[in-house]
Amino acid sequence: MNDLIYLEGIKRHYSLGGETVKALDGVDVSIKTNEYISIMGPSGSGKSTLMNIIGCLDTPTEGTYLLDNEPVQNMDDGQLASIRNQKIGFVFQTFNLLPKLTAIQNVELPLVYSNIPKNDRWVQAEIAMEKVNLSDRMKHKPNELSGGQRQRVAIARALVTNPSIILADEPTGNLDSKSGEDIMKVLDGLHRDGNTIILVTHESYIAKHAARTIQILDGKIQKDFQN
Repeated sequence: MNDLIYLEGIKRHYSLGGETVKALDGVDVSIKTNEYISIMGPSGSGKSTLMNIIGCLDTPTEGTYLLDNEPVQNMDDGQLASIRNQKIGFVFQTFNLLPKLTAIQNVELPLVYSNIPKNDRWVQAEIAMEKVNLSDRMKHKPNELSGGQRQRVAIARALVTNPSIILADEPTGNLDSKSGEDIMKVLDGLHRDGNTIILVTHESYIAKHAARTIQILDGKIQKDFQN
């Protein structure tokens, strides 16, 4: 398998109150197509910064980032937005659903931004809802859904553009343990279907769903091992 993601010497430094904060301080990581990775670390370790850089939500201060052999660190905002829309699906702890839209309308939103025709959007959104077993909840609004169902809607929204990479940032953080396990079964299934899954979590039992775990501390990788 080829490297889908290649990071070398990645640094992300911020100026805060006259001091330099080294959120990432020389990170080297390679991730192959269809790998299932968990990233772990305490609060402030740099794991969310690493996720943001992999997801093209932020750019490194220094270093090389190749995504599908393309140098991401040299891209402008428009190019980064295009990658986010086409290659990466995001799942967040807080769901980020629009309360006035139905589930399927939330799912089709990324397609609206891609100027996909309405009929095609609806078909693709229905397929994504089927993948997360929510075909019977398509016309429900978020406040009519449980936390687990809302997160499944969020996963369907991440899937609707057929991205190769799913980035899940604490996807079970706001859920009870049963709902959390249900969400992990969905992510496990997406991995079996061919998606590359990158999961940020602070729960070791969640991290063990991944085949490989990267532990980060003080902006540096401490351990990188197979589960």
